[in-house]
Amino acid sequence: MKQTVFTGAGVAIVTPFTPDLKVNFDKLGEILEDQIANKTDAIVICGTTGEGATLSNEEHIETVRYTVEVVNHRIPVIAGTGSNDTEYAVQLSNECEKVGVDALLSVTPYYNKTSQRGLVQHYNYIADRVSAPIILYNVPSRTGVNIKPETYFEISRHPRIVATKEANGDVAALAQTRALCGDALDVYSGNDDEITSFMSLGAKGVISVLSNVAPRIAHDIAAKYLEGDYIGSRDLQLEYLDLCKDLFLDVNPIAVKEAMNLMGMEVGECRLPLYKMTDEAREKLKATLARHGLI
Repeated sequence: MKQTVFTGAGVAIVTPFTPDLKVNFDKLGEILEDQIANKTDAIVICGTTGEGATLSNEEHIETVRYTVEVVNHRIPVIAGTGSNDTEYAVQLSNECEKVGVDALLSVTPYYNKTSQRGLVQHYNYIADRVSAPIILYNVPSRTGVNIKPETYFEISRHPRIVATKEANGDVAALAQTRALCGDALDVYSGNDDEITSFMSLGAKGVISVLSNVAPRIAHDIAAKYLEGDYIGSRDLQLEYLDLCKDLFLDVNPIAVKEAMNLMGMEVGECRLPLYKMTDEAREKLKATLARHGLI
């Protein structure tokens, strides 16, 4: 049986910026401590929500290094190191391994894309050249690439490929993947509105955007299911469904950063090409946050 990186709710954490759009390390430290205090089970740094795509190589590595130092082994730290350039994905993964991450998150190749056979080669090439466990990241709405269940089965044969963050929204495909891969591949929901449904098919939890604004809630949805309180997990999932949805009123992480700013967390704006949300969407998000007592 392969190593399980974590169970429960890991936060796909934002990267806070100063007004001049530099990484705000002091604020990041505050957020990390708050996440740990509110029972978040893992930190995913420099992923999609962390705007890894617009961080320079130096910023990326320094942000990961800082996170590892602050967390200090209290919970796992997983670094986003995926790329559509396989060689660069290896290079970035190796750099993040050097600063002490517990695992790597590797998104499918975007823009240039690849075939299913290419996915197998891409991931095996990376896994042969790293030592940390790898969590795949399947998000076809952003990448234009979808990992099929049969491809998951092939990829899961590699000993260092241990899990996937699945965000294709296809529960039927998840069932097939689970049937094919079994314990060879852990699954995390990549969508906050599917935590309970994914866990009913054996997922270990979620890599969550919701956790940025409601870490205890995301933790409890997963924890209740793991403890056998399936009804409690379902009810909490349904109660916060509107917030899960409204955190995607605009391209992620625009809305979640806006929500955090409305809550007084001062995480700054997103870097271009991501741009602030409309006043109408902002008011809708604000009303949802107020309904749940978050502002």
